[in-house]
Amino acid sequence: MLSDALWFLKRSDDWVATTIIGGVLSLLSVLVLPAIILQGYFVRAMQAAANGERAAPSFTDWGGLFVDGLKLFVVTFVWALVAVIPAMLLSVIIGIGTFTVSEAATGSAAASSAGGVGLGIVSVVLGLLVFALSLLAAYLAPAAGANFAIEGNLGAGFDVRTILSGALTGEYAVAWLLALVVAAALGFIGGLLFVFVVGFFILFYVQVMTYYLWARGFADATGKGQQSTQSTGW
Repeated sequence: MLSDALWFLKRSDDWVATTIIGGVLSLLSVLVLPAIILQGYFVRAMQAAANGERAAPSFTDWGGLFVDGLKLFVVTFVWALVAVIPAMLLSVIIGIGTFTVSEAATGSAAASSAGGVGLGIVSVVLGLLVFALSLLAAYLAPAAGANFAIEGNLGAGFDVRTILSGALTGEYAVAWLLALVVAAALGFIGGLLFVFVVGFFILFYVQVMTYYLWARGFADATGKGQQSTQSTGW
């Protein structure tokens, strides 16, 4: 699987042009339009990976890329809320707790100390909870994106039963871990080369690899794919 991911983009007949376009879009991804189009390409890459295609797709049908990218953004954003909402709740609780402890400081030193200890314990527990939920969201969001790409409709990105059935398997877990290693190792190299611009092209290549691994792992886990999903619908 890792070897296929490594050569997925390279096997494309126009891989140089595709990499250049992807690198330029990565460079411009601070802007909304290029970022969404890039996400749309990753949808196409996941479709190809799930269908067992050996070569990555080209940048075609730019309007379709924008629509697919927008849908993938929605799926990813909603799943990210699994971690964001508890984090916001944590901030509110800590803020209220800090105010309460500061008010208690005007009373006895013992009460103030006890309040500080209690606030510290609550903060640690909630912090661990946020970390766990963030990790869970990072694990499930790619599976949700892959299910959306394979099924070709936005609702598939929120089909919790199917997403969990694929994500809670050895095939997907191995693919997710491989993607994490690839992103950490090669992404680090690309990051070092950002100053030379070439890093953006390496980053794009690495991203294609990670999306391939996510989709291939999810497809293997669920038995999905192997059919044309060239046109997606809401």
